[in-house]
Amino acid sequence: MPVSFRRPFRQVGREGGAGLGPRNIAAPLAPGRVRGTAAVPIMQLDIFEHSGDVMLRNELAQALQRCDAQAAESARQALAAEYPEDQALADGATLLESLSYFDAGPFGAPTQVQQARERVEKHVAPAAKRQLGDAAADRWLSTLWASLARRASELPYCRDDPQSHCAELWLRAGDWPAAAEAVERIESWWRIPAPLAWMARARWQISGFDLALSLLVELAWISPRRFEELARSLQDRALRALLQRFDADFEGGGDSDDAAWFPAWLLTEQPGLSELLVGARTSRGSAAEQGWKLMMTLLSLERQGRHAELIEHRRRLKGLHEGLYRAYMKSR
Repeated sequence: MPVSFRRPFRQVGREGGAGLGPRNIAAPLAPGRVRGTAAVPIMQLDIFEHSGDVMLRNELAQALQRCDAQAAESARQALAAEYPEDQALADGATLLESLSYFDAGPFGAPTQVQQARERVEKHVAPAAKRQLGDAAADRWLSTLWASLARRASELPYCRDDPQSHCAELWLRAGDWPAAAEAVERIESWWRIPAPLAWMARARWQISGFDLALSLLVELAWISPRRFEELARSLQDRALRALLQRFDADFEGGGDSDDAAWFPAWLLTEQPGLSELLVGARTSRGSAAEQGWKLMMTLLSLERQGRHAELIEHRRRLKGLHEGLYRAYMKSR
């Protein structure tokens, strides 16, 4: 989830002192003024003086938001001429340089994407927050990330640097359909943690919890750490409440791998979700996947009233994971 300027960015006109009447004739005069001449109030002079830098900063910010490099450079030079120590000058130069990222040719290698991405993360984004304010900066940065994504669209997925893939950049831009389409072009994406996490986020943003759930549980099995990072970042109250109950109630080993058991535990809390998880793909045969399969089978046997088989599968669940078995039996 920015460091503010000494004066916040806002639109200020040259009328900043309008409505202030002249001071009493007995008030002290400005240095160098002769009594009897047409004195301009000191306060009004101060307002004009201090509104000038705000106006110049506004002009610079507006040009940058339009991605108008020529107008932005002119505004920056005007600000530098009047206020050479102004803090906005350094940020303005950073953002001016970053305009070269828009509408440029395709990247030739993942390392080029990495360099641009790191530059934006470490320097451009903070400068944009200070220069434009949070809301305007977010919109401007979304456009910038989309431009980088287009330039990276022909590069293959690189396991050593997944963040440089265009799908990751589309997510940063907030273009969820473009991100999903980019993931689908990665061979066997559902078996690779990073692309699977990207697709889960894109699906959640597009369609919500129900259609993203099967991808989330698949991610929990192949990368518990990524699952936790993603699930806790989603703005979903129901999911967050379930994660909190899981943390409080599940009897696991107390490490990050416990998250792999979340899909199986989830069925003990909300058996009705089994219908949404019928198509979930298991791949590694881990104990957590086996626990989920046993839970799916147990729920099916309960619906069918097949008691003999039910008892046998409960015994198998207890042998696999005592904590999961107790969570299941708690409501039985």
